[in-house]
Amino acid sequence: MRVIFAGPGQSFGWQNHEAMICHICITVSDLEKSTNFYNSILAPLGYHKVLEFPNAVGFGNQGKPSFWIGTAPPGEYWKEGHEAGRSPIHFAFQSQTNEAVDAFHKLGLELGAEDYGAPGLREHYHSHYYGAFLIDPDGNNIEAVCHGPSNGAVVDVS
Repeated sequence: MRVIFAGPGQSFGWQNHEAMICHICITVSDLEKSTNFYNSILAPLGYHKVLEFPNAVGFGNQGKPSFWIGTAPPGEYWKEGHEAGRSPIHFAFQSQTNEAVDAFHKLGLELGAEDYGAPGLREHYHSHYYGAFLIDPDGNNIEAVCHGPSNGAVVDVS
């Protein structure tokens, strides 16, 4: 058994992990507005629109959409009665640099997002956790995060 241990001045070693989730999709109230918003703020992180359908748009890189937004009518894709912003969620986009996190936040504010945490270190997570938070047009708490260099120690507890 391997356990990741992060003590003072160490990170959790998240920089080189395999993604657990294949893709995620959220409901939006205005597909065109949200497409423009996400295409703009994700660009500094290296992501862009890669696939589009009449009621959904997928963002990612290298041709693989990992983040989807959609307006499909209830019963077609979403549970009956589901509405954009009714059950806001939090999700974070991976960034390779702190500067890209800064650009994500700046562009989001320029596009009307609400500031929910200026770019900066969040050392209560780990010593290299650099993140920025926004509230998107539908009330979701979105984040860009750079985990910086890995200093995590792997401890064998078998």
